[in-house]
Amino acid sequence: VQLQASGGGLVQAGDSLRLSCAASGLAFNNYEMGWFRQAPGKEREFVAVISGRGGATSYADSVKGRFTISRDNAKNTVYLQMSSLKPEDTAVYYCSATNSRIWNELRAKNSYSYWGQGTQVTVSS
Repeated sequence: VQLQASGGGLVQAGDSLRLSCAASGLAFNNYEMGWFRQAPGKEREFVAVISGRGGATSYADSVKGRFTISRDNAKNTVYLQMSSLKPEDTAVYYCSATNSRIWNELRAKNSYSYWGQGTQVTVSS
């Protein structure tokens, strides 16, 4: 299984950015896909998750209303559209995959079996 995240970069506060994560080696539509982030000196934290068919999503309170997770199962790709970016959104963003069916546990990083390599997002003030 490989998860390849891309799309990070340096932006200014208020800008938008779209991250992509291309998956291979798994039955993509059988996996819930999550995005997590980790800022320097902090724990990796949950950002968003989307169900296998895309019908359900969940967001961290800190990004709700600004970030949108989506997926294209025909392309084996999950996206994170980030808008109104803030300096506190600066982090390495990781995509992850799980075939757990316990939705309430999908905010926990330990619920995920596979991780991408991460892509850096830096938001300047």
